[in-house]
Amino acid sequence: MTETNIPIIENILSANDSLAVQTQSRFDQAGVFAINIMASPGAGKTSVILQTIQALSPQLRIGVVEGDTAPVTIDANKVKQAGVPVVQINTGGSCHLDASMLGQALSQLPLDRLDLVIVENVGNLVCPAAFKLGTHANVLVSSVPEGDDKPYKYPRIYRGIDVLILNKTDLLPYTEFNTDYFSKGVEILNPQVSILPVSCRTGDGLHLWLEWIVKRVQFQQSQLTTHGSNS
Repeated sequence: MTETNIPIIENILSANDSLAVQTQSRFDQAGVFAINIMASPGAGKTSVILQTIQALSPQLRIGVVEGDTAPVTIDANKVKQAGVPVVQINTGGSCHLDASMLGQALSQLPLDRLDLVIVENVGNLVCPAAFKLGTHANVLVSSVPEGDDKPYKYPRIYRGIDVLILNKTDLLPYTEFNTDYFSKGVEILNPQVSILPVSCRTGDGLHLWLEWIVKRVQFQQSQLTTHGSNS
């Protein structure tokens, strides 16, 4: 029997990818570096974002897009209290953000006055992996309490990331989390990915994450300067 849903899915993803290219062009033209942060619920996406804002907002101009499946503003309010512009996307129950949603949200951010945009995707290890947003990097936050088998159970999302933050490492002494087993699973899927062990509670390891961001923002802005001088 012919599977009639395959062309439909392909068309949806193709249309989304085209919009993602346009969205990334908007970031490029503004000299903004954009990050898509994904994770399962409770892994610590918002904690990573808040720590990033606290450490880098004196140095970088940061904006945040919060994706939520329901019209609650808990995370958005936390970001707003941290003193940076934030836009909330209510997906209406959808399990992921897509390029169209992000494109509409960007109209509410002052892109010409930002250096970094952080997108907090919906808490999910399946759907967000399939939809490009137009950001420059995909970041996954995993956490020790989730267990060390997640790369083996959810391989797709691990294949498509640039940085993996292993959060809540302060809990390692109290769990059976096997770091070597976890890392091996990640490296099989994505040999080039950077794995950063951190604890948002204690601050351990966060300097590596912050250094990575600053370098990428500087590179993005150097590209804008180069293209501007050649035009």
